[in-house]
Amino acid sequence: MSECGKLYVVATPIGNLGDISYRAVETLKQVDLIAAEDTRHIKALLQHYGINRKVVSLHQHNEERAAADLLEKLRDGLSIALVSDAGTPLVSDPGMPLVQAARDAEIEVSPLPGACALIAALSAAGLPTSRFSFEGFAPRTSSERKSFFKAKADSPDTWIFYESCHRVLASLQDMKEVLPSERRIVIARELTKLHETIVKTTLSEAAALVEADRNMQKGEFVILVEGVPKADRPVALTVEQERVLGSLLKECPIKTAVALAVEITGARKKTLYQAALRLQHGEGHDE
Repeated sequence: MSECGKLYVVATPIGNLGDISYRAVETLKQVDLIAAEDTRHIKALLQHYGINRKVVSLHQHNEERAAADLLEKLRDGLSIALVSDAGTPLVSDPGMPLVQAARDAEIEVSPLPGACALIAALSAAGLPTSRFSFEGFAPRTSSERKSFFKAKADSPDTWIFYESCHRVLASLQDMKEVLPSERRIVIARELTKLHETIVKTTLSEAAALVEADRNMQKGEFVILVEGVPKADRPVALTVEQERVLGSLLKECPIKTAVALAVEITGARKKTLYQAALRLQHGEGHDE
């Protein structure tokens, strides 16, 4: 049996064809086979760099079957480069079944780092970068989006998602209904391309800004949302503080109970009030 080949996961430009590493170009020239999300799309890049290699299709509709075929080729000793239409494969792009299968088969998988839309947007957004989460594409329906946004509402970290030009306005409108209007947001579109636009604004202004400019409804979007500002983050009550508040709520109206709990425990009024609402809501379900 021949020695197994090697799978290269190769990041390609997200717009500007110059945003690819020397190593990536050399690797694409040397591998036996390139597995691409869209064979027609990747040929423009290959022609630009004079790369003449066989290209096969691996996309979201065939990747399970294609992964099995490619795994056999790797076992036969072929070297394969995995690329997506733009950016880093597997980051909201196809390729996971192939990489998993190669790993499970103990075939070497080597990443060639490069362009990634979410990292490019984050680097230029001016929002905190020490902790962030990437959520992929936002849900397609309004109700699902609102549930998604509600689930992220109390996140202390910057969070990022991709959105299509067809849904970006509706997505911003749904977000405005769910999140505080003063929350800062960055809309990044067409990154590295001719019409690259990065706008930092608030949720109260974002939807109107996009609605007023047809150009802001075209292209590919990365949306970045700041986490809950530190001053607004809820502070958990101690067991004793919550016990005191619970006892007061049994005897007093909520405003009186909260005022007394502030004096007795020293906890923040806002924190106590939120806890009081939660406790009362819970008691209502018990009856």
